[in-house]
Amino acid sequence: MAKVLILTAGYGEGHNSAARVLQAAFNERPGIDAELVDIFALRAPRLNAVSRRAYLKLINTAPGAWSRLYRWLDESPRTPWLFRALGSHRRLLGRIIAEKQPVAIVATFPAYPWLLNQLRREGHFFCPHYTVVTDALTINSVWYRPASAGWFVTDADSAALLRARGVPGDRIHVSGFPVALAFADRAPHLQPPEACHLLDDKLPSSALPRPRVLFMINTGRTAARAITRALLQLPGWHLTITAGRDEKLRHELLELAKGAPAKAEILGWTNRIPELLMTHHAVISKAGGATTQESINAHCPLLISQIVPGQEEGNYELIRHHDAGALTETPEAIVTTLNRMFEHDAKLWHHWRANLRRLARPAAARQIATRVLAGATTPATRPAISLIE
Repeated sequence: MAKVLILTAGYGEGHNSAARVLQAAFNERPGIDAELVDIFALRAPRLNAVSRRAYLKLINTAPGAWSRLYRWLDESPRTPWLFRALGSHRRLLGRIIAEKQPVAIVATFPAYPWLLNQLRREGHFFCPHYTVVTDALTINSVWYRPASAGWFVTDADSAALLRARGVPGDRIHVSGFPVALAFADRAPHLQPPEACHLLDDKLPSSALPRPRVLFMINTGRTAARAITRALLQLPGWHLTITAGRDEKLRHELLELAKGAPAKAEILGWTNRIPELLMTHHAVISKAGGATTQESINAHCPLLISQIVPGQEEGNYELIRHHDAGALTETPEAIVTTLNRMFEHDAKLWHHWRANLRRLARPAAARQIATRVLAGATTPATRPAISLIE
């Protein structure tokens, strides 16, 4: 079996989501065994857990501080020293590569190309490595300063940005974000109800399908409760709310939903997100990389409730630039926008959905796997990758 290593990290769900989907796409190929590796979790599990919690707390409670750090990473000439300090992580990665002997390496987290290029400088020879950029439009330079055999980006505008920053054009591939293969293999029944007449007061409500809205909670409890209260006041609407692994919050929301005008299904953690996105008219969530791209490929308009400064700004810009959703940062703005979507036979909803169809690339993971395997090398034919740092 030919081994492919997919390098990821838990600092933001987008990296892990992309990595898992790529693993599935590679493992569809006969004779390929793709393996996920998180060096940060392997090298120091406790420190990794603490630092991940600190990262989440920082972006949720001190976004200004995170924004300044993000800009520093993008602009500072000292950034390379930050990654060179990860000596023990680099050595562990080198040992894993030597043991696994992969034919290709794919990174979905920007620290890895820095570590891989440092290994090459130290005299290690191994297969080509590729970078899957999980951000869009406003892409931090940590993604493209170190060398790579190829960069996979979400859209043409992101590709233009990398070319303008000096990345060789023949190494930039507009693939789309690697979303779940379920989007590419979409069954005909995975569609929301017809949107015309959803809010037509002239017809009896019992005869009409009602708007189906998915609220994916990934913000603080206070904001989640406030948004839920507002949504529950929409008479007859069908709400699906995912509270993740926060069981306390889920039970609080179940109490709020009792006797409410809207019909609500309150879920905890679920692996049904692709199905839910494809069968709902709209989704409310923050502008995370995976969430934004999954909503695009589900053709489900996204109402963005929060933007983490830095990496998520580009995700919002992608939605705004293609007129395929809206920024709605308060419960009032969310409800107003939802009602506006379904006015006049859901004219705005149909417009957004059509734009999403043009933007979607549901087969991205398979396309990435095909291109990476085309450049895979055996130990006897491995070329050196030239550096552009």
